[in-house]
Amino acid sequence: MAKKFNAAVTGVGMFAPEKILDNEYFETIVDTSHEWIISRTGIKERRLMENGASSDMGAKAVKDLLKTSGTNPEDIDLIICATVTPDMFFPATACLIAHKAGLKNAWGYDLSAACSGFLFALETGAKFIESGSYKKVIVVGTDKMSSIVDYTDRNTCILFGDAASAVLLEPTEDLNSGLIDSKLYVDGKGSEVLNMKAGGSALPASHETIDKKLHYIYQDGKAVFKVAVKGMADVAVEILERNNLTGDDVAWLVPHQANLRIIDATAQRMGIPSERVTINIQKYGNTTAATIPLCLTEYYRDGKIKKGDKLVLAAFGGGFTWGASYLVWSLD
Repeated sequence: MAKKFNAAVTGVGMFAPEKILDNEYFETIVDTSHEWIISRTGIKERRLMENGASSDMGAKAVKDLLKTSGTNPEDIDLIICATVTPDMFFPATACLIAHKAGLKNAWGYDLSAACSGFLFALETGAKFIESGSYKKVIVVGTDKMSSIVDYTDRNTCILFGDAASAVLLEPTEDLNSGLIDSKLYVDGKGSEVLNMKAGGSALPASHETIDKKLHYIYQDGKAVFKVAVKGMADVAVEILERNNLTGDDVAWLVPHQANLRIIDATAQRMGIPSERVTINIQKYGNTTAATIPLCLTEYYRDGKIKKGDKLVLAAFGGGFTWGASYLVWSLD
């Protein structure tokens, strides 16, 4: 049976904490410098959620979405929360966000795919719309990365920030609009070089795991960078070829904001100039599942992303997980 609906983005929302940690702050706590951080990552500052959890940020982003799109919270059918920093193992952070945002008729769940989480959740949410079963689905990416960052580890502490952002998906009969295509991948071999070793069933919390700092992010930066550059660029080109597009057809590349060098390499492979790449890594750092929707929200609200624009979203994250999506913008 031919598909009757696509999932269109009909609303956006975001939340970024007020407290800013700039590069000069990190010069006071670890052996690094503003120049070193900028040259290797493109990050100038990142946000810190001092009082609250991932669900609090997610709920604020959802409330922003509901308010700006004029949507009744009780009309939401489903919420999918992409996060690697859930408030707790259970209940799911999606349940907490739904409660705090007044989504009284929604069901939901969490999805864990690290920095690719938003793309994985977007594709999943779209399928619920395409099935005809649901009419209003919220996909929210929220991560309080400061809760799992070791601020004595100069290799990781400079990279991450806290934020949340969300999109509303609704059905459209225009099959040339909305989410057109996605290509997603995982490779568990990557778990060796990017992980948080303790806190799960493999290494439950103990004095030993805490003493060894196993509840923080571990990353072999060079190994991850090498694979991420190729993986994100390859899948972005693949999504172009699958849809008979060239870089000239794409209004915006919307990449995961992990490292400016990875973003530049992806854009070059796609043949997209830097002025058509969404960038806000300098303000927020790597907010994991929130980076792509943050870019969508900010660039749309600034009048840069317009109805009918062809967008390619691309990400790479721990797992390894990576993917790209082809989205035609539906909001006026």
